[in-house]
Amino acid sequence: MNKNRLGQSELYVSAMGLGCMSLGTGEAAAVSIIHEALDLGINFLDTADLYDEGRNEELVGTAIRHRRGDVILATKVGNRRIPGKEGWSWDPSKAYIKSAVHESLRRLQTDYIDLYHLHGGTLEDNIDETIEAFEELKQEGLIRYYGISSIRPNVIREYVQRSSIVSVMSQYSILDRRPEEDILPLLEQHGISLIARGPLARGILTENGRAKLKQDYLDYSVQELAGLHDQLTQQTSGSRTLTQAALHYPLAHSPVAAIIPGASSIEQLRLNAAAVESAPLSPQELETIRKASKANVYTAHR
Repeated sequence: MNKNRLGQSELYVSAMGLGCMSLGTGEAAAVSIIHEALDLGINFLDTADLYDEGRNEELVGTAIRHRRGDVILATKVGNRRIPGKEGWSWDPSKAYIKSAVHESLRRLQTDYIDLYHLHGGTLEDNIDETIEAFEELKQEGLIRYYGISSIRPNVIREYVQRSSIVSVMSQYSILDRRPEEDILPLLEQHGISLIARGPLARGILTENGRAKLKQDYLDYSVQELAGLHDQLTQQTSGSRTLTQAALHYPLAHSPVAAIIPGASSIEQLRLNAAAVESAPLSPQELETIRKASKANVYTAHR
C-alpha cells in the first residue's frame, strides 16, 4: 500500500490506516484484525486512551508486541476518567498529559509513541502549557511527534501558529466537506497533514449504506441522504464502487496523508484495503462528487 509522509516528520504512514475504536473488546478478534492489517501493508494504527476505558490500547499493545517496528502508532490524550464516576472530564493540563502518557505506554506495551494527539481542545485551554507538555515529551523520547484531533477551526489555527504539530485529525468525507472551507488550505500552507477519520460516514457511503439511514447526518436529512446515495451509486456504477469513491475522496486532496476507517471484521478490513488499492479519482469524478454533495460550513464549535 502507498505510504505518505506525515507533515514534515520522518513518519511515512499507509494511505489507509486502521481506526481501532471499532475493534470491540475481545482479544482474539481484535488481534487478528490488527495482524491482518499489518499483513496487508497497513502500518498506521490509531487508538486513544478513552476508547473502552483503556481496553483498546491494551488490545493494540498485545497485537503489536512482537511487531512494534512495523507500526506507526498513534494514540490520544486529554479526556480524563475519574475513578468511580461515569464519563470523563476535559483536562489538557501539562500535569495530566505527562502522567497519562505513562499509562498509555504501559497499556500499549511500548516505550515510545510515534504520534500523540491532543484529543480535542478549546480556546479556553492554556494552550501554551499544553504545547509545553508535548514538547517535553518529545525531548524525553516518550513521543516522536504530536498533533491535534479536532473539528474546531479556531483551535486548529492556534496550534498551527503556535506549535510544531505535524498532523490534524478531523472528520472528512463526501458528506462532511467542512475541512475544505479553510482547514485544508491552512494545513497545506504550513506543511501539516490531515488524517481523515470517518471517510465512510458511519457506513452510509458504502454499497449497503441505504440500510444505515436511520437519522439525519450533519445538514443532510434522511431523505437527502437516500437521494445522494442513489445518485452517487448510479454515477460510480461500472467504473468503481461507492466505497472506493468514498475512501479515495479525502485522499484526492494533497494535505491528506491518510484515511482511517474502522473495521470490526477481517472481511470489512479487506474490502476497505482493496478499495484503497483501486485507481485514484479522476478530476472529472471529483467534480461530479462535489456537484452532488454539499460543501458544508462550520456553524458551531468554531
